[in-house]
Amino acid sequence: MDKIRDYLRISEAAEYLGVSPGTLRNWEHQGKIRAHRVPQNGYRLFRLSDLKAVLRDVGKSPLKRVRAKLVRRDQRRA
Repeated sequence: MDKIRDYLRISEAAEYLGVSPGTLRNWEHQGKIRAHRVPQNGYRLFRLSDLKAVLRDVGKSPLKRVRAKLVRRDQRRA
């Protein structure tokens, strides 16, 4: 079962991929990536493994500073 730390909010996911939140919304509408919705508020959450797959597909890697920021965030949540 996935844990909440396995998901990123749309702004975090956009930063991770190096795109805008609007681009992520468009990709979701086009079926290129799946967003999971929070039932209580409808917010989009993106599974980290799905984002990594997108990066593999396009041959990019996230910026080191963004990766470090997300690692620090995960350490605070643990």
